[in-house]
Amino acid sequence: MPNFSTSVKLKYVKLGYQYLVNHILTFLLIPIMVGVVIELLSLGPDQIYEIWSSLHFNLLQVLCSSFFIIFIATVYFMSKPRSIYLVDYACFKPPVTCRVPFATFMEHSRLINSDNPKSVEFQMRILERSGLGEETCLPAANHYIPPKPTMEASRGEAELVIFSAIDDLLKKTGIKTKDIDILIVNCSLFSPTPSLSAMVINKYKLRSNIRSFNLSGMGCSAGLISIDLARDLLQVHPNSYALVISTEIITPNYYSGNQRAMLLPNCLFRMGAAAILLSNRRRERRRAKYRLVHLVRTHKGADDKAYRCVYEEEDAQGKVGISLSKDLMVIAGEALKSNITTIGPLVLPASEQLLFLFTLIGRKIFNPKWKPYIPDFKEAFEHFCIHAGGRAVIDELQKNLQLSSEHVEASRMTLHRFGNTSSSSLWYEMSYIEAKGRMKKGNRVWQIAFGSGFKCNSAVWKCNRTITTPTDGPWADCIDRYPVYIPEIVKL
Repeated sequence: MPNFSTSVKLKYVKLGYQYLVNHILTFLLIPIMVGVVIELLSLGPDQIYEIWSSLHFNLLQVLCSSFFIIFIATVYFMSKPRSIYLVDYACFKPPVTCRVPFATFMEHSRLINSDNPKSVEFQMRILERSGLGEETCLPAANHYIPPKPTMEASRGEAELVIFSAIDDLLKKTGIKTKDIDILIVNCSLFSPTPSLSAMVINKYKLRSNIRSFNLSGMGCSAGLISIDLARDLLQVHPNSYALVISTEIITPNYYSGNQRAMLLPNCLFRMGAAAILLSNRRRERRRAKYRLVHLVRTHKGADDKAYRCVYEEEDAQGKVGISLSKDLMVIAGEALKSNITTIGPLVLPASEQLLFLFTLIGRKIFNPKWKPYIPDFKEAFEHFCIHAGGRAVIDELQKNLQLSSEHVEASRMTLHRFGNTSSSSLWYEMSYIEAKGRMKKGNRVWQIAFGSGFKCNSAVWKCNRTITTPTDGPWADCIDRYPVYIPEIVKL
């Protein structure tokens, strides 16, 4: 007998199953409607008139029915959450003067750590396998030997990345600063006084009654936490605009010690910022790029290992740095599992949910050794924006979610071109997809971010309109070169 798997195209069987389950209501209603139409056609005009005449209506019944329908419709529309629209966003593009090629980075490392060649060698091995390219950028203070992480330099970097992103966004959208009702700034490791949100208010002379918030210490997933906060505020403040700024200031966070777990951030983190304009105004529906569909947050901080896997502390010499645990990927996997358990039922089609349920029941009742069914999230989303935290993060999610190379292309290319820009990396990835001309009306985008604590946050966006290929933005001068081949190891 011929091999069943080769003689039958199983993928077409699965496609047929998915189409059948996802359109089951349509398949059930069509025969009923056809039967009703045939029955009506078989009746004569006199019989139809007799049926109509047999129906007795009085004014009180009509009024009560009308009132009931209007009441139910009013309650429904008043209780329905307001739609949150992403009007537009802008990403900071670092100047070429901040570029740090591999040779420059390694030369600085050798000069700064001349008394510890093992630390230099370790950083070289990390950089070779990092997935970063030759055009990533560090702030001016990190180009000195040794670096100068002063408060003035830190504020200078913050002003450069934040103001540049906001200026680009205001130019894109054409809104006036006095129209901004809500301001949220997230920056994990640099939290000066006055706050960064106060710095923005002072620069752009925002209104005195603006609702401003400054989030710190929440890691690379803070961008989606800011979006969640903006969503909640826009639900209770109608007809408003919310400006969200996501960034990480690199200047004050250079680690000059020799602890390997603390040297990793030096190799991976780079300059970046994004400014996002959200609104609940109905008139923005037409020009807005996206509509927020779901946002799910998962926090594993109750577990001690998860809490300490990304931890700011002093080393034995009293030098402060961010320590990354060896268990980071395992903890991230557990956080992702919890997150997709929540978001799965919200986004997966019925066909995938039924397959998952049948497999779960089969493992419980028949055979515990059955391989668990991993839902096909490609049926729920056209685009994936995975936090570009490092090559290992992207590899692990691609494997666990069974994604193709094209699905993770935006994440890999963002890591290559800009490095790990922390909470703003998701927006560089979204910009990459737009720059490639791939974002079409109705497309669904899944943003996945991880952060200290430990947190895994997801946002689902639906594209409102086909996005024309932008002529500006962070990818404007290099998109034609991408995607590029990234070898497993780049020999330095």
